[in-house]
Amino acid sequence: MLKFTKMHGLGNDYVYMDCTKSGEPEDAISLACFVSNRHFGVGSDGLILICKSNTCDFKMRMFNADGTEAEMCGNGIRCVGKFVYDKGLTSKTEITVETLAGVKNLKLQVVEGKVETVEVDMGEPILEAEHIPVISKEYPVKNLKLQAEGKEFTFTCVSVGNPHAITIVDNVDSFEVEKYGKKLEVDPHFPEKANIEFVQIVDKNTIKMRVWERGSGETFACGTGASAVAVACNLNGLTGEDVTVKLLGGDLQIKWNKENNHIYMTGPAVTVFEGELEN
Repeated sequence: MLKFTKMHGLGNDYVYMDCTKSGEPEDAISLACFVSNRHFGVGSDGLILICKSNTCDFKMRMFNADGTEAEMCGNGIRCVGKFVYDKGLTSKTEITVETLAGVKNLKLQVVEGKVETVEVDMGEPILEAEHIPVISKEYPVKNLKLQAEGKEFTFTCVSVGNPHAITIVDNVDSFEVEKYGKKLEVDPHFPEKANIEFVQIVDKNTIKMRVWERGSGETFACGTGASAVAVACNLNGLTGEDVTVKLLGGDLQIKWNKENNHIYMTGPAVTVFEGELEN
């Protein structure tokens, strides 16, 4: 039997498995596709494996609902912090997690013995086109014009360990995210596909966004996306360094600290239920 825990950060939900003792499953790709299925599996945006690390306290491997392995997930890594503390895998409230996007530092806020919110040092934003990656000669990439379903969009592109393309819309609530997102995700300008964020500016300190995540479709929240959006909006003079990002699943606090060029994301992590899968 494979034990799992269903968790979410602002509705961005994943199935989590402790692989620190048992080792990683043989076919993580197929397992991710199965558990993510909302009709025949557990139902989630993907699978996250918590593993041993030779360099950090823990290692996180994250798989999208279609089985593709992704570099990082901001909402997912907050839940990793809650998982390892609440289950007694660590007693530390500051931990390091190895990811494909590099080492991430987490600060855990503990209330009555359980982690309630987590601050994640998301690292430095990547603005060079070839490293995002996106096909463009701009630096930073702030004027990428793409078309989808007969509509033209202007994108700012940022990587926070994974590629994001951000565009401003008038009303994010009524915007047809699926119609345009699924086309823009696979635009030839994005060699590794891209997460697409549709953003509405509320004021200098507040942003509303919806996200089409590559490999998963629209999700309730995206931590790396919120981080990339905060950077993109600041680069375009639309917001300050410290913003509240409002997503379908709730709010994230994002600060782009210009002194050390690091992005800090703070938000909740929630355990939903636990179960077992037959091998």
